Amino acid sequence: MSATVSVAARRTVKADVIVVFVSQNERQFKLAEKALLSEIPHLHPVFASNDFSGKALQTTLAYCGSSMAAPRIILVGLGDTSTNKAETIRRAAAAGAKRAAASGCSHVAFDCASVSGIDAQSQAQAITEGALLSQYAFDKYKTIKKNGNGGKVSKITVITDKANQKSVNKGVYAGLAIVEGVTLARDLANAPNNEIYPETLAKKVQEVGRRVGFKTTVLDKKKIEELKMGGLLGVNQGSVRPPVFIVMEYMKGPKSEKPLVLVGKGITFDTGGISLKPAAGMSDMKSDMHGAASVIGTMCTIAKLGLKRNVVALVPSTENMPSGTALVPGDILTFMNGKTAEIDNTDAEGRLILADALCYADRYNPSAVIDLATLTGAVVIALGTLTTGMMGTDTKTKSRLKAAAEKTNEYVCELPLYEEYEELISSEYADIKNSGGREAGSITAALFLKHFVTYPWVHLDIAGTGIKSKASHYTPRGGSGVGVRLLTEMLRNW
Repeated sequence: MSATVSVAARRTVKADVIVVFVSQNERQFKLAEKALLSEIPHLHPVFASNDFSGKALQTTLAYCGSSMAAPRIILVGLGDTSTNKAETIRRAAAAGAKRAAASGCSHVAFDCASVSGIDAQSQAQAITEGALLSQYAFDKYKTIKKNGNGGKVSKITVITDKANQKSVNKGVYAGLAIVEGVTLARDLANAPNNEIYPETLAKKVQEVGRRVGFKTTVLDKKKIEELKMGGLLGVNQGSVRPPVFIVMEYMKGPKSEKPLVLVGKGITFDTGGISLKPAAGMSDMKSDMHGAASVIGTMCTIAKLGLKRNVVALVPSTENMPSGTALVPGDILTFMNGKTAEIDNTDAEGRLILADALCYADRYNPSAVIDLATLTGAVVIALGTLTTGMMGTDTKTKSRLKAAAEKTNEYVCELPLYEEYEELISSEYADIKNSGGREAGSITAALFLKHFVTYPWVHLDIAGTGIKSKASHYTPRGGSGVGVRLLTEMLRNW
């Protein structure tokens, strides 16, 4: 997929179809109607019928005759634009791209000037994100392809004027970098376990790092043993495939700047271990490494954008398998910092590998640490699939994430970490146990992790937002790529 910018009148732009956004607000709708009819007389029946009113995400396709270089035009409703924001444009661009793809169009031009109330750069970025992300499908293993363009838009052009050209170029460039990072995260999360497992995940990260410009170090099992990462080794002991610990370093900020450290849960397949999951839906557990996918996608994006920041990403990666050598309930593990945990449930494995990664993060003397993990089913019960659960000790970073969430629509909601909940994970035999049961499950998981942090820290539980049961707007079913846009927005405005 590609995106370009064209400084031209929309009637002269060559594409399969032109997309024009139209507000539902009466005055703006009438102005758009007048301008469009003066350019494209073929649109008279569209407006005369009153079938198109500009309501949110409404689309209509018409043919332009000889009035335009493009043979077709798609009108997309923005709804009430009195509170217009980037998400309005993202969703409208996605609706336009989907309508274009359904009509067999592979090259779509978007009229950036048809939206008021939002700056040109933000508009162009939102168009690029919404249009291109809406075309995502994990179809690499399908041997029977659709005819023609495969039913997808492969190229977009954003139309602007000379005055806004520089801003629109910046917006499209940022949008493309974000789309690349989100697409990478989705591809990793959706890939089957016979494609992506710890060793191949590490190789993929090395390949991405070489291409976009961050340093990758992969620690093998011997090094993990030397570091005494008992949590990662314990979860791995049921698997025939060895674990890896992946370190990504992007140090483009001032030398005096403490790095932000991102940590992503990298369970490439989660059977639950001896505490085996039900068979129904277990195939989705190929996406249990979405936290890892999100931080890898974020590192790709910020490197493409050339951000002047110091960022480190850590991914502990293993499978969680049942076997004669697997962890069993009652086992006790010792972590990198010397703390111990009793295993109450082997399906509460993500927190065990994250604990060692959080200990490892301490060596960077970080300004803050943010971990992402598909950690608990409890967060799905609490917040559904729309909002990520957020917990932690660092008020500043939580505020930054909330601000970024408002701009990206990757919502976060803070849950409490009251010390009284600690009682649920107390153990008679170790410092803590790895599960507190169903009650306050997301909170006790975060409190478990809190035992391994010595710095400002925020935990994001993406179990609901990372693995989608149905598609929406520009997000597919399966791995959503959540976190890439959120973290990138936060880092761009740190």
